[in-house]
Amino acid sequence: MADIAGQPMLRHVLERCSKARGVAALLTCSDSTEVLTAVRGWGFKALETSQGCCSGSERLASVVEELVAAGGAATEHTLVINVQADQPLLDPTILEKMIALAADANSTEVWVPVITPVYSLGPEKIHDPNVVKVLRSSDGRAITFSRSALPHVRDLNPDQWHRCTTYWGHVGIYGYRADVLAGWSELPPSTMGELEMLEQLQLIEAGIPVATFSVEKDCLSVDTLAQLEQARAVMGPSP
Repeated sequence: MADIAGQPMLRHVLERCSKARGVAALLTCSDSTEVLTAVRGWGFKALETSQGCCSGSERLASVVEELVAAGGAATEHTLVINVQADQPLLDPTILEKMIALAADANSTEVWVPVITPVYSLGPEKIHDPNVVKVLRSSDGRAITFSRSALPHVRDLNPDQWHRCTTYWGHVGIYGYRADVLAGWSELPPSTMGELEMLEQLQLIEAGIPVATFSVEKDCLSVDTLAQLEQARAVMGPSP
């Protein structure tokens, strides 16, 4: 709810999501009365969720039946895109590309359980633990996610690793086939996920394929006061 350019950050996110073509329904899922009231006052739909959810994915899973109903398609043909409320600079075309990949009958990624965007990292971000890295297979599947640089280049100074391969950063947006969310509570706990504080590792450890596709750049996520000021600098002062 922090102010950016005269509006709460969440409203910026919702307005950018609303510009994406092909979206059947746009809903905010929250356990906060303040958030729910504000969202509905802005003219968007909202779903109240439990306060016991430990992640955004678990929150969506807790109301997956309502999300499927809002989309109007069968569970296995419903793509639920999880956009975090801290992405005021979200590019709507990323959502459009996710939708296209899920709907393209000729795509090798058609109806994969999970789709997520990645971007090529500059040398200055490869060793930053706040930047989540993705190790990809040749077909674009995510092998794993980590806060450490992957792959490790043996016998070479780390500041030269970027010369050997492309390092991929993870944009924190997920497209879930709805039946994956419906089975979320049945996923086994993830030791790796708990150690790295990355919820997507629960999918990897459970053997659920995660497809990736590349985008030009990351969307700024506001996780710190410094990033909030960065977003304010980009989007301009309050009127």
